[in-house]
Amino acid sequence: MKHKNPIWSFFASVKLALFTLFFLSTTSIIGTIIPQKESPHWYVERYGEKIANLFANLSFTPDMYSSGWFISLLGLLCINLIVCSLERFPGVWQQIKADNLATPPARLEKMTPQHRWQLDGQDNDVANLLATSLGSIGWPTEKRNHEHGILLFAQKGAMTRIGVYIVHASILIIFAGATLGSILGFKASIMLPETNSTDVAYTFGTHTPVNLGFEIRCDNFNIEFYDNGMPKSYRSQLSILEDGKIVLKKAIVVNDPLTYKGITFYQSSYEPFSDFLVTITNKNSGLSETEIIPYQQQQTLQKSGLQVGVISADGRGQSASKMKIWFTDNNGEPSLFWLDNGAQATVERSKNNYTVSVKQMYATGLQVAKDPGVWLVYIGCGLMIFGLVIAFFTSHQRIWLFIQREPGGKCSILMTGTANKNKTGFAKTFQQLSESIHKA
Repeated sequence: MKHKNPIWSFFASVKLALFTLFFLSTTSIIGTIIPQKESPHWYVERYGEKIANLFANLSFTPDMYSSGWFISLLGLLCINLIVCSLERFPGVWQQIKADNLATPPARLEKMTPQHRWQLDGQDNDVANLLATSLGSIGWPTEKRNHEHGILLFAQKGAMTRIGVYIVHASILIIFAGATLGSILGFKASIMLPETNSTDVAYTFGTHTPVNLGFEIRCDNFNIEFYDNGMPKSYRSQLSILEDGKIVLKKAIVVNDPLTYKGITFYQSSYEPFSDFLVTITNKNSGLSETEIIPYQQQQTLQKSGLQVGVISADGRGQSASKMKIWFTDNNGEPSLFWLDNGAQATVERSKNNYTVSVKQMYATGLQVAKDPGVWLVYIGCGLMIFGLVIAFFTSHQRIWLFIQREPGGKCSILMTGTANKNKTGFAKTFQQLSESIHKA
């Protein structure tokens, strides 16, 4: 007997797979219970200095899933899956491609389930009749002459034997996608004030700056509130700029992100400012200016010399719903009026008419994610479902019919079959096949 390499046998062991899966599942629970990617100071405040140091020494924090030992466990499982597949797949492939017409009649006699009956006619005619009957109900047959008769063979689901290997491949693809995402991807955030742009995001936990490769600008932010003051919905109008030119504009809300060059921006939060965006348009000349006006400060617009200020505001908390505006064009007494947040009004002055609109200034909070391996993960999950369906709900079913000449112009027929899984279900299928052939 040929002795196997002990290293190969170790990595081909099912016990190794069970051991690795047990430790991966156990440590994954730990990583779920202990918050990840927080600062060292946060862990000291939450658990105390001794426990925090223990977690750090065991690499449970700040990111257990990127630690060397966790990645090593994943690598060990991958090697185990590959070696197990290489060890067992050749034998499975031999069964798929086996010459089933070479099965000796003596072996067929011992197989179950089986059914016997007789028909009048020559063996060739009977064989052709049986082949036609099986083919008409979806069991195409092969035929071979034997010394003592004719053997027919039909099968379904030969390739279902590889279902488990599809599952193995799907796990490797998912791991590959996750690894690619962790190496080349990132998760970060941006707090972007209206009218401002940036080309940098900051990673969660470490706040490391990440260059986006383009600029993103918040053109406008709108928020709606319930009557009790709770936020109802909010929307950001974003623009993507390259070389100072707008290449993409989109309004995003929660669950409707913007994606550009593999980087996705999700609407996640907001921050109100005590400043206001004021837009004044001269209806006679058409000149329009927008300025950021600090609360309760007078501001002179650069182009027109108009003066404006927000001298009072009503609202809940830090969110203003109505503002009192002071405005003058230096011709006559200043105008005082109230405006709802985001609304506009026409102001008639002695020489010109103006439209004035005012809204509280906000910063939009964006979650930023880049995961180039996400499609590999999706493909792997789809393959896993497909492989599990094949592995658990289908089987390789085989049918043999052996026809022998008998005295008196009759032929005896032995019908038998087998399935690699679900023997009870196959017994019912076998019974239905035998009844269909008799009716034919």
